[in-house]
Amino acid sequence: MSNRLAHETSPYLLQHADNPVDWWPWSPEAFEAARERGVPVLLSVGYSSCHWCHVMAHESFEDDDTAAYLNEHFVAVKVDREERPDVDAVYMEAVQAATGHGGWPMTVFLTADAEPFYFGTYFPPEPRHGIASFRQVLEGVAAAWSDRREEVAEVAGKITRDLGARSLAVAGDGPPGGEELAQALLALAREYDEGHGGFGGAPKFPPSMVLEFLLRHHARTGSEGALQMVTDTCEAMARGGLYDQLGGGFARYSVDREWVVPHFEKMLYDNALLCRVYAHLWRVTGSGLARRVALETADFMVRELRTAEGGFASALDADSVDASGRTTEGAFYVWTPEQLREVLGDADGRRAAEVYGVTESGTFEEGSSVLRLPGDEADGELRRRLFEAREGRVRPERDDKIVAAWNGLAVAALAEVGAYFDRPDLIERATEAADLLVRLHLDDSARLARTSRDGTVGPNAGVLEDYADVAEGFLALAGVTGEGVWLEFAGFLLDLVIDRFTGENGTLYDTAHDAERLIRRPQDPTDNATPSGWTAAAGALLSYAAHTGSEAHRTAAEGALGVVKALGPKAPRFIGWGLAVAEALADGPREVAVVGAEGDAGARALHRTALLAPAPGAVVAFGAPGGDEFPLLRDRGLVDGGAAAYVCRGFVCRLPVTAPDRLRAELDPAGE
Repeated sequence: MSNRLAHETSPYLLQHADNPVDWWPWSPEAFEAARERGVPVLLSVGYSSCHWCHVMAHESFEDDDTAAYLNEHFVAVKVDREERPDVDAVYMEAVQAATGHGGWPMTVFLTADAEPFYFGTYFPPEPRHGIASFRQVLEGVAAAWSDRREEVAEVAGKITRDLGARSLAVAGDGPPGGEELAQALLALAREYDEGHGGFGGAPKFPPSMVLEFLLRHHARTGSEGALQMVTDTCEAMARGGLYDQLGGGFARYSVDREWVVPHFEKMLYDNALLCRVYAHLWRVTGSGLARRVALETADFMVRELRTAEGGFASALDADSVDASGRTTEGAFYVWTPEQLREVLGDADGRRAAEVYGVTESGTFEEGSSVLRLPGDEADGELRRRLFEAREGRVRPERDDKIVAAWNGLAVAALAEVGAYFDRPDLIERATEAADLLVRLHLDDSARLARTSRDGTVGPNAGVLEDYADVAEGFLALAGVTGEGVWLEFAGFLLDLVIDRFTGENGTLYDTAHDAERLIRRPQDPTDNATPSGWTAAAGALLSYAAHTGSEAHRTAAEGALGVVKALGPKAPRFIGWGLAVAEALADGPREVAVVGAEGDAGARALHRTALLAPAPGAVVAFGAPGGDEFPLLRDRGLVDGGAAAYVCRGFVCRLPVTAPDRLRAELDPAGE
């Protein structure tokens, strides 16, 4: 028998549709039911590729006795954090404030007014390691609610007031300048892991946004130290277990500081961001490894995450079924020496074990190893044979909902990688995903829906990161294709950012002014696994202003960067994208208009040169003379009948150039 989740679009919620727990989706009706019954609400937040979410579901939510007690004493509400990042953010802030840590599954007990009063994450079915069992927690909360309800209400009210009183008094002081950006670099150098790349210790996450800042800082200042941190980190990640050595693409994070053993889920956002980082590293250094990883990651996204509608699915699970029929973490990806020999024969099996770091004792669990590439580049034939053999294994489950923000990141990555490496098929995949976002997620008033699945749009409104990241994708696609309609669509979205998400002194909120009212309006400028909506919006606003000359959009971008001036020198690891945007502002950003007759080889060469320039945040318009697709093309004509490129920066324009090497020099900050 199914519960109320059976009609939801979220794969995570649908995984719980057959639980004996009488789950509700997040809705006013759920809280009204709690009010009528006089019981508290259990809020459980997770996502489909979360390993411990699956564990708790199996241990507790699928257990008939636990479910019966839960149904009797609580209204149970299940939330997919990827569908409702606003709900997740508000209550995660409360969890972290109360316990000093957070994570998923998130378990919060609320009053019927949605005010939280007791917090946790994963609870086991039996007490262990000093953690109460889930049943003990349920019984304790139910007893407190029954015997001390006034005290519970008082606690909930105080927590809610404390959350509401928090504010960001860090904006309004203008964007960061060269001094703050240099301080951020020094702070990153202090936290850099010289031995293994990356920042901090275990667990170690791919620092995509920080790497983009370092690449832009190097481009603007010539800092070799900044470039070295990127080069070494990217090589360490690509040679480690974080990277799928057979199929391409990156896992979520490494459980150790050496990048050996990953947490095996693969997220669209990580792969889109890292695909772009490696492409940008190749753009600066010409690294063959960076080129290979960028292309393999793009191909992974298209092969394994692309949906029938042309968008990109959210994630692949960490868990899958192994050869013995057990569902275990990493089963699809790990190998033993014996398994290598079975596929390749004795000689090639031994060689593969040496190439990929597969040992008899194993680097993972039960004698298995995660494939790495500690030495030279892999043998292509060995890799092909292992990949084909692995295709016969049971694949991890896929969360096939389309998240607008993450598809925006994928559009940007695929468009750029397609342009850099002459892969028009990747540009086509980017365009198809952008078409889906316009056709399905965007309504007549340019309001974005957060998710869709199987061609059906979800019920939840887009949040700031959706508007910002989709605009970022559209702007990248406009620069690559020369199709000005994508600039126009980005403008629609960014006008709404200014109108509906902006507060005082350049601050931004994660939800629109007219969004559902939660106990606190979420607002967070710091990066997590993706750029914060705040700094992503700053970047898209700045690029749009460079394209159009819009003073309103540039002013909004500069106002939003005030928080980066405050946080960048102190906590650069957590505001990397804001620092990257600040580098673009420090360099202009440069505006490039390439004009040429359709099909003209000289125009194509200039366009490619402009796209490959590392100048931070440079925007590129490409089209025929007299075209009206882009404002930057207005009044820009051919030179002596041939293609030409016009470069402007800071309200000053240079004379047009007709040769790619001259354009390259115009776009090299280090050459000035």
